[in-house]
Amino acid sequence: MKRLTLFALAITLIATVFAAKTPYQAVLQHSRIRGRAHGPNVCAMQKIQGSDKKYFTNCKQWYHRKICGKPTVVSYECCPGYEKVIGEKGCPAALPLVNIYKTLGVVGATTTKMYSERAKLQEEIEGPGSFTFFAPSNEAWAALPTEILDALVSNVNIELLNALHYHMINKRLTSDDLKHGAAFPSMYQDFDVHIHHYSNGIVTVNCARLVKTDQHATNGIVHVVDRVITAITNNINSLIDTDDDLETLRTAVAAAGLTNLLENEGSYTIFAPTNEAFEKIPPDTLTRILGDPVALKDLLNYHILKNLHCSESIVAGTPLETLQGTVLEVGCDGKDMTINGKAVVTQRDKLGTNGVIHYVNELLIPDSAKTLLELAEGSVVTTASKLFKDADLTGHLIGSEAVTLLAPLNDAFKDRSLAMTPDMKKLLRNHILKEKFSSKSLYHGQELETFGGLKLRVFVFRNNLCIENACIAAHDKNGRFANMFIVDKLLAPPMGTVMDILKADNRFSTLVGAIQKAGLTELLNKKGTYTFFAPTNAAFSAMPPADLNRLMRDPNELANILKYHIGEEFLVSGAVTSHTRLKPLTGDKLELGTKRAPLQEPRNSTVYVNRVPVVETDLMATNGVVHAVDVIIKPLPPKVVSDQPEGSTIRRASAMWAGSQVIKNDDLFQKVLRSHSSRTMSRVQ
Repeated sequence: MKRLTLFALAITLIATVFAAKTPYQAVLQHSRIRGRAHGPNVCAMQKIQGSDKKYFTNCKQWYHRKICGKPTVVSYECCPGYEKVIGEKGCPAALPLVNIYKTLGVVGATTTKMYSERAKLQEEIEGPGSFTFFAPSNEAWAALPTEILDALVSNVNIELLNALHYHMINKRLTSDDLKHGAAFPSMYQDFDVHIHHYSNGIVTVNCARLVKTDQHATNGIVHVVDRVITAITNNINSLIDTDDDLETLRTAVAAAGLTNLLENEGSYTIFAPTNEAFEKIPPDTLTRILGDPVALKDLLNYHILKNLHCSESIVAGTPLETLQGTVLEVGCDGKDMTINGKAVVTQRDKLGTNGVIHYVNELLIPDSAKTLLELAEGSVVTTASKLFKDADLTGHLIGSEAVTLLAPLNDAFKDRSLAMTPDMKKLLRNHILKEKFSSKSLYHGQELETFGGLKLRVFVFRNNLCIENACIAAHDKNGRFANMFIVDKLLAPPMGTVMDILKADNRFSTLVGAIQKAGLTELLNKKGTYTFFAPTNAAFSAMPPADLNRLMRDPNELANILKYHIGEEFLVSGAVTSHTRLKPLTGDKLELGTKRAPLQEPRNSTVYVNRVPVVETDLMATNGVVHAVDVIIKPLPPKVVSDQPEGSTIRRASAMWAGSQVIKNDDLFQKVLRSHSSRTMSRVQ
């Protein structure tokens, strides 16, 4: 019953929130629900510790107790339009309707009220009419630079009156009316104020956040905002043109042909790199990009978001699409606005008629403007990058060739010698494909030609896309001329047939003899896609000598045992998941899985076949792949499936019966394997 009540409450909560008209109303309603235990018309507020910033709480913020990565303190306050009554719980009384002038004092905008009186605005906002007043909070006035505030209040009050009139609209607008992207003529020369209403419930006017909304008055409505707003008259291109800190950006915009875009109507966000940001880039890189119209346009478009986002709208990390086509992770860390996790924004919210500018002190270079070497450096393939340079392959990594680089993760080189031998240099040349590929265009069985002269095979598995033994471990890195695939292993090109692989490795000398006696040499030399879990000499040595001798004298039994180790399809280690099954040439199935030691990297997990660990994986052959095992693989006992409750008598009895059947079934399997020629029923260990 308790669960049903909680479920019903959750459904009511969701239905109530989604029934709200706007994102702001939704978050306000959520705050009401969170605060209702404290009485009627109480809203839960979250305040960022160490600041004066408060927010109505949405679901994510409520459970994480964080805003902009900083912990919050929850307080309970009267919802907009209500007040406390002494001796009663919550906020049962609606605020009395008074004129706008008096309302300013009630809602905590006493400084605005004082300046309204000084500017001779009091009579207007006490009299008839229907106004909307975006009233700066007391903290907003205090945050103004002293010289600006002095200029406003000392010029015979006309500048102060103009400033206050710019905060007013000559009609009543509730939060429901403040639609995203709307502009309303102010009462100062009809200059527009610009509204942005975000999906997280934040509402801004000229990038100032509404901190108290819908404070009704007899002659209008008051919305308290967190900063003093100023008139907007120029587009974002004009703002860039007139700022000496953006001189290099101005030159780049003109060279890329983006001037018209930034002059026309729109609603953009520009992360404008300062002159300092351009100076931080290596001169050769900057010269290359500035001299390449395609790369330059991609670079600048990567700094421009498709929609306008004021800094106050960001309360958590959010991926936002750029004009270049990829995304930037825009977030915040306390008071700092962040781009891709870095606090590079130095100045915020310079608003134009068609967008907003945030200044950044670091150039954001998209992959599409980078060379292969730039894609590799500073990433998870720095070891490979150094080796390619040591192998004198830099020319392929910085030029304009349409190639694809297979770059192994740094972890792929653990426990490997990094000496630049002729073999290593040759291997690295086989990590560069002669064409520019996208992983999405690769298909099973495709062959890819390398600069080392090999043709590498593509294998498509349910959970992975692999080129030979190396599986793609991350999204493609698409550079200016070339692409990079990050792969989980150093490439192991095929070195002959399965039989050739076994003959070349002394660990398999006993197995090679067994294959020849069993008549399987031709099978393992012919064209195919085999997966061989190859027993090492240690696997055969672990058998009792008598059993091993008997097995080696019986070609048919030996063939059946070996065929159970050979899968009918190609399977590299990167394609193995927790429940992978492989059909062997004889017998029912092989069950594969992976297991990772507590301190082991996820990509370095051990592969198991029928619970036997694979000691070495991915010995690549032209007709398959070899995985080494130190134990002869036997079938697993059948699994017991029961619908009885755990611990029941029936379940225990079934388990006991199944235990006896396991032995019988294992014996039966061995009998079948030996039935052609063996006259004994002793088991092979």
